[in-house]
Order: sequence, then structure tokens, then C-alpha cells
Amino acid sequence: MIPVTPLANERPSALATEISERLNAAIREHLLSAFAPDNSKTLRSFSAPETAELLGVSGQFMRKVHAEGTLPEPEDIRGGRRYYTAQEIWDAREVLEKTSRKKGRYMPRRFGEEKLQIWQLMNFKGGSSKSTTSVHLAHYFALRGYRVLALDLDPQGSLTSMCGISPEIEFDGLTVYDAIRYDDPVSMAEVVVPTYFPGLSVAPSRLMLSEFETESAVHSNPDQPFFTRIRNALAQVEDDFDIVLMDSPPQLGFLTIAGMAAASSLIVPLTPSMLDVSSTAQFLELAGAYMGVIEDAGATLQYDFFKFLITRDEPTDVPSQQLTSFMRALFQDRVMSATALKSTAISDATMLKQSIYEVVRSEMTRATYDRAKGSMDAVGLEVETMVHQSWGRK
Repeated sequence: MIPVTPLANERPSALATEISERLNAAIREHLLSAFAPDNSKTLRSFSAPETAELLGVSGQFMRKVHAEGTLPEPEDIRGGRRYYTAQEIWDAREVLEKTSRKKGRYMPRRFGEEKLQIWQLMNFKGGSSKSTTSVHLAHYFALRGYRVLALDLDPQGSLTSMCGISPEIEFDGLTVYDAIRYDDPVSMAEVVVPTYFPGLSVAPSRLMLSEFETESAVHSNPDQPFFTRIRNALAQVEDDFDIVLMDSPPQLGFLTIAGMAAASSLIVPLTPSMLDVSSTAQFLELAGAYMGVIEDAGATLQYDFFKFLITRDEPTDVPSQQLTSFMRALFQDRVMSATALKSTAISDATMLKQSIYEVVRSEMTRATYDRAKGSMDAVGLEVETMVHQSWGRK
């Protein structure tokens, strides 16, 4: 444990620095203990029923393909029960896809003229669950065989941490900033790194990304406008992914607007409270004004979908349900049918920088786990359906 000593400094600047140093040391110690010995996250194994559900097949089918030798046995067999790593599930998809009569049955990746899906989650109200929703969508899609890029546009790096890279612990690799800076940018391919989660890569962030805000105010010009920086960077890795999920900072600055110019669809997460709804109204008023400005400057904004997602939903809370009904009546199908429930299971998972998909069901109250996972599955499925609509799939 870090010894607790009184704060010594009285000058505000020195006091703030001392508090920052103490917090960073405590966070570093916590993360080192959580991710020791190599500071890396690992992903749990999945039971045979979970694996069958992810592959969209029956348990009987899984037993059959193992018996026939179509699929090798997983390395982890306990008491006659099979447990699969996410990589083994990913490999199984590739094997089964080759034997399937329907293209994309097990590997539902884009093909032909289908465009890269770039979904931005944005709202300048903190606590709207942007990062939590982003990582759950990333894990949902990766588990179902899509090639996913999590693009962290928030200098605080919450999504980066959830993807297994901790900016708080000696992370000095390349970040999104290096790909979109004005002075000698690197290729986005050099920034993107695979994660511990098969199918999921991350373009990480850290505090340096905030420099893009200052630099854009100085260097953006008609020859290299700021709103093209993210779009051009993503074009460099377009062939490597099916879907990009961008987590925006809780402000409407150059980063968020550049993300809007790159996005093919938008999701605005909001909690069903009057303060958050009012804040979102102000956010969208400003966003609309800025959209007009960059359109006048030559940007082409075209979204397949522009959706609201109700987060931290409490079905038993009458006032919040009234606001949810108000939003649905006002915006109808612009409000997603699925909601992200307020759940202790999700809160407990995010405290450990995990999604509900990383949690072992037996470690929680099963009813609580099932409700939380069912909620995030429903959100993921609705977004997946919209992705397929954008691709023109039935």
C-alpha cells in the first residue's frame, strides 16, 4: 500500500500537482496489481453452450463437427465439458465458413462493394455511457466474427484502457494523435494495435491527443482542413476492418467534429433525466450549427443512421420511463428500441475495466447477469441489423 501522508503544499498549483502525483501513483499500483505480472488483460474461456450460441449453431451440431474431425477439440476440457478460448471460436468460424453453403454464415464480414461502417458515439454530457457502450458494441461485434476497430477520440483514454492498454502505466506507443497531427503524421496502420480480444484492434489515445484541439485552431486551412484528418487516416486501414466504433470526448471540439465528418452513422447515448435531455438538446443545437459550417467549407456529411440510445435505463423508475416515452413520442424511430440497462453487473464489470462479455456468469447473481447481458445483446443486435441494412443485406 502507498503510505498516506498529509498533503504538504499550500499553493494551489503545487497542491494540484501533488494530488495528481499521488492519484497517479495509486492508480498505477492498482493497475499493476490488477494486470500483473505483465500488465496485460486476458479473456476468459467460453462454455460449449455459449460457443454454440455465438456461432449460431446447436450443441448437437458442435458435438457432430468435433466427432467428424471438422473442428479440433479445444485445449480446455474439464470433466468432459469443453471450454473454448475466443481465438478457438474465431478459428472455428474460419473452418466452418469454408464448409458453409451460405457466404458469411460464420464470418459475416463485409465483401464486394460493402462500405466500411464508421459509427460515432457522441454527447458532451459526461456520464452518458459513451465509453461503456462503445466497448460493449466492440466486444459484441468481435465475438460474432467481425473485424472491429475501436477508435478512441477521448484524450482521457477510457476506451483505450478498456481495450487493455493503460495510459496510466508507462504507455509510450503511437496514438491517434500521431496519425492525425499536422506535422509529419504517421500511417494509421502504425497506430492500430491488436488487443487481447480476437477480432478487435484499438487506435489508442492518451492526453497528448488534446493537442489536436490547439493545433487545429492554428493549422487548419482550406488545403488541409481539420475535418478531413480522421477520415483520411481511417482510409489507410479501410480494408482491414468491417466496423469502426469511435468514442468521442465529452465536448464539441475539433476532435468530435472531425469524427462527425468521418462517420457513416451516429449514436447519441443519453440517460433518461431532464438534465441530460436538456444538455443533449443544447449539444445537438451546437452540432447542427457546426455541421452547417463544415458543409459550407466543403465537407460531405451523409449518415445512414442517426439514433438516440437510452442508457442507464431503469424500468422501475417512473420519471425516467416517462422521459423515455417522451423521447420515443417525439423522435419515434430515431430512438433505438433497445436500451442499455442500469445494472450493478455492468457497473461492477467496468470498475475492473471489463465488459459484461468478459465476466463469468457464475461470479455474479445469475438473474442480474442475464438481464445485463440481454440488454447489451439487444443493443448490439439492433446496431448489427442497421449495419446490414447499410450494406444492403436482407
